[in-house]
Amino acid sequence: MKRPNIKGSIRQRLVAMLLLSAGAIGVLLYLVVQSVASQIAQESQDNILAASAISILDSARVQQGEISIDLPYSALSMLDSVTDERAFYAIRLNDDFLSGYEKLPRSKDFAGGDTTFQSASYLGQDIRIASTRRSYSIEGEQAFLEVSVAQTLTGLNQTLARVSQIALAVGVGFFLFSAVVALLIALSTIRPLHRLTESVSRRGPADLRPVAAPVPTEMAPLVLSLNSLMGRLQKSLSQSEHFIAEAAHRVRTPLAIVRTQAEITLRRVEKEENRKSVREMIRAIDESSRTAGQLLDHAMVTFRTDNLADETVDLSELVTDVVERLSPLSDLKDIEIAILKLEPVAIKGDAILLQSALHNILDNAIKYSSGQTQVALSLTKKDGFADIVISDSGPGFQDGDTEALLKRYARGQNAEGVVGSGLGLTIVDEVMRAHGGSITLSNNAGGGACVTLSFPLG
Repeated sequence: MKRPNIKGSIRQRLVAMLLLSAGAIGVLLYLVVQSVASQIAQESQDNILAASAISILDSARVQQGEISIDLPYSALSMLDSVTDERAFYAIRLNDDFLSGYEKLPRSKDFAGGDTTFQSASYLGQDIRIASTRRSYSIEGEQAFLEVSVAQTLTGLNQTLARVSQIALAVGVGFFLFSAVVALLIALSTIRPLHRLTESVSRRGPADLRPVAAPVPTEMAPLVLSLNSLMGRLQKSLSQSEHFIAEAAHRVRTPLAIVRTQAEITLRRVEKEENRKSVREMIRAIDESSRTAGQLLDHAMVTFRTDNLADETVDLSELVTDVVERLSPLSDLKDIEIAILKLEPVAIKGDAILLQSALHNILDNAIKYSSGQTQVALSLTKKDGFADIVISDSGPGFQDGDTEALLKRYARGQNAEGVVGSGLGLTIVDEVMRAHGGSITLSNNAGGGACVTLSFPLG
C-alpha cells in the first residue's frame, strides 16, 4: 500500500496557533499588570507627597511683612507611616532658600498647575519629588512660597519587583493553563475526523456503503466526496465482475468448439505429416484455452480477494466436491484420487476462491503424474490449523523452484512439454493469503510433489 503524502499535522498546527496566541496574551497580561501596578503605586506615592507638601504650605503665615512657617509634624510623619523610606523637604521664597535640604532638586515648570512631580537622584538614591507653591503679598509685592517634599524609591521599587514577579507568575500560569486547554481543544476538534477514519477502516473490503455517521459542517464536503468515490467504486467493481464472467464464457466456448473440430479433423486426416500439424494445433488450442482460463481465474481471484466473502465453508464437503469434478480428468489418465483422511473442518471464507485453489492444486497433480499412479489427499486438524495435503507421484519440484513457482507466469524446470500458464500456484498463494493461511511446496521422500494448504482455525 502506497503511503500517503503527509505534510504537517492539523492537531499540531492548531495547538501551535493556540499556544502562540496564549503566549502573546500571557506577555500582554504581564505587561498590562506591571504597567497598571506601577501607575497605581506611583499615583499613591505622588498623592501622599502632594498632601505632605500642601500641609506644610498651609502652615505658612504672613506676619508684619514676613512669612513664618510652623512645620507640622504630620507633614513628614505621614511618609514614614507608609514606608520606611527617607523623606526630604525644601522651602523657598522665590529664589531664596528658607529651610530643609538646600540641594534638593527644584521643579522649574509649574505651567501645568500649582503642583508638579518629578523623578530625580539625590544623595546617591532615586527619589520622587512633589513641589507646590502659593503666592503671597509681602510689603505690596507678590512672592511665591514653594514647598518641595521628596521620598526615596527603594521600597516602591521592591514593591514593584514583587508585583512584577506576581505578574510573571500569572502570565506563566495563564500560558500553562492555555496550553492544556489548547491541547483539549485540538483533540476535541479532530475527534470527528478520527471517528470517521475508524468508521471507514473497520469496514471490510466489500463494504462500500455510504458513510452515514453525523459529521461537523466542515467535514461534509469530505464525506460527500468519499461517498461519491464509494459509489463509483461499487459500480466499477460490479462491472468488472460481470466482465470477467462474460469474458470467461465468450473465450472458453469458442476455443472448446475449435478444439472439438480439430479432433474431428484429426480422425479424418490420413497423412502423418498432416496429423502432426493438427496435433500441434490442438496443443496450441489447449495452451490458449488454459492460459485464457487461468488469466480469467486470476482476475476473478483478484476481484474476490478484494471483496472477500465471509461465510462458513465446510472444507470436507469442498474437498469431496472438487475430487468428484476432477474425476473424469483423472480417469482419462488412469490416475486414482485417493482421499486418505477427511476430518470435519469448517472455516470462514470464500467458497468459490477455496474451490479454485484446491482445483488448481489437484489439476497440477493429475497433469504432472503419469498413468497407473495415485494422487493422495488428506484433510486433518492439528495445533489450531487445518491442513489439506496433496501428494502425487510426478517429477516433484526442482531445488530452488519452490519460492519462484509462486510468482506470476513462473514454471518449473521440469515443466517442458506440459500445458500450463504459470498462474496456478500464484492463484493458490493469493487465495491462501486472503484467508490468512499459507501454501507449502515440498517433495515426498519416495518421490513426487507434496503441497500443503494450511488454514488457521478460530
